[in-house]
Amino acid sequence: MSYENSIAFLGPAGTYCNEAALRFAARLGIDDPDLVECASFDEVFDCVDDGTVRFGVVGKENSLEGPVTATLDNFAFRTDSVILAEEVIDVRHCLAMHPEAARSDIRRIASHPQGIAQCRRFLAEHFKGVSTLSVASTAESARMAAGDLATAGICNPLAARLHGARVVAESIQDNPENQTAFALVGRLVDAELLRGSRYKTSLALFLRADKPGALQMILSEFAYAGINLTMLQSRPTKKQLGDYMFFVELDGSMHDIDVQTALDCLRLKLREVKVLGSYPVE
Repeated sequence: MSYENSIAFLGPAGTYCNEAALRFAARLGIDDPDLVECASFDEVFDCVDDGTVRFGVVGKENSLEGPVTATLDNFAFRTDSVILAEEVIDVRHCLAMHPEAARSDIRRIASHPQGIAQCRRFLAEHFKGVSTLSVASTAESARMAAGDLATAGICNPLAARLHGARVVAESIQDNPENQTAFALVGRLVDAELLRGSRYKTSLALFLRADKPGALQMILSEFAYAGINLTMLQSRPTKKQLGDYMFFVELDGSMHDIDVQTALDCLRLKLREVKVLGSYPVE
């Protein structure tokens, strides 16, 4: 395996995270990436932090489910990795079957629980009365469908292709606006490896003490600087009940004067301002 071209992602092969990893590889100019499958986002971060791989790909936020808490907790409490770039993937589920199967052969529909939940209307209309089977990932459902005439899988087209299943229906999700933002993570030395015309900055903000008006104080600094916030999420610090910190995502680069001014003011008032990354978005 080539360290320079190595990218860890949440497996197995064919997940939306795999698709995001391939897109990041193309943006990095890596024609033949060494992709490393991981069992969890924690493992992806560990692979980057211990030097097993150069890059990692983790889920950042879903338009329906909100921020990915496992990713946020890693950034706040476990990792020194930073966000190098963001990629938004349209969640386009398809129905995959064995190459020789007919719809009348199907006795069960397999997928990740979210995949099943996101395609309820399609299943009710076309497979009423057919049982559903929850599996570990949408990619696993594609593997099952490719090997069993009686099982169909809800997955993405990449998984169907990789596992040899046949796509019989495309874009079967109930909500056409379903998207997931993925982050490319790596070491600070690679922070400016990718450039773009538009930037976001992600922060973890830790209070000196929990007191009335703490959130208003944070928000006012960004308001005074004219900075647009695109995400605000509170999370427990895992130290004691009622002790919280905040994740903030804003439009702009940490090198912009207005962003620098807001961060300098916050550093005077907060226990810690941790920059999780200042990165290009497409």
